Amino acid sequence: MADNVERVEEVHTRTPGWVGPVVALLAIVGIAGLGLAWYDASQLQAVQSSVSGQIKTDQQNVSQELTGIEQKQTAADAATAGLSSDLGVVTKKLRVTQAELTKARKDAVEAAQQVRDDDAQKLADLNNNVNTQLATKASTDDLNSTNTNVTGVRTDLTGTQNDLKMARSEMGTLIARNHDEIDQLRRMGEREYTEFTIDGRNKPTKVGSMTVELRSVNPKTNQYSVVLVVDDLKTEKKNRSVNEPIFFYQRNGDHRADEFVVNSVSKDKITGYVSMPKAAGTTQASGN
Repeated sequence: MADNVERVEEVHTRTPGWVGPVVALLAIVGIAGLGLAWYDASQLQAVQSSVSGQIKTDQQNVSQELTGIEQKQTAADAATAGLSSDLGVVTKKLRVTQAELTKARKDAVEAAQQVRDDDAQKLADLNNNVNTQLATKASTDDLNSTNTNVTGVRTDLTGTQNDLKMARSEMGTLIARNHDEIDQLRRMGEREYTEFTIDGRNKPTKVGSMTVELRSVNPKTNQYSVVLVVDDLKTEKKNRSVNEPIFFYQRNGDHRADEFVVNSVSKDKITGYVSMPKAAGTTQASGN
């Protein structure tokens, strides 16, 4: 018995000294591994929770967006259906309008053709009527009436010529008494005429080839006094009457005279004309 106890003690005494530390180290490693495992598990769970929340949020957003898109698509489908319906109605109305327009054009063409036909017929009838009336009126009485009218015109012309003859001067020239008669004489083409108006006394004024200076005017007696300058030759004409010509002759011996005529007088004012033969040369004042 005592021998066994001793052997046990021997056995125990023989256990290596490094076993204890190793066991302790293994225990520590095990505990650390458990701690790390627990930490990793906690982190993984947190990440899973975060990812799950984000996925849920994204799913909700996508669901809302899909719902909005579906609503918009539904509204677009409804609008498209409405437009299709309206387009169908417009197309039907357009077809009706085109048919009416075609008919209206056809009616207008037919009406225009009818108007042209009616006008052509009326024109033909009018032409026949005019020809008939002209043939009827071309009689001896109408010819006599025409001759009578021609005779009357000739008589009027003769009277006009007689009136003009009454205005002839002693030199045989026609004396115009106003602007209208000056135009009549100008149209005859025998002489050249330059009209003038001198307003104010002692104001030399160029008229044709001469210079005229008004000295005095007497409207009561229709008389005036002037100084005429032709080729530097000054001649004073006193108390001359209206429509009384003052004659000037050319130096080259031409017996055709130039004429100075005053048609009207008023206070410090005279109007009239200068008459010259065609292609008249230089003139000088006469003593008339």
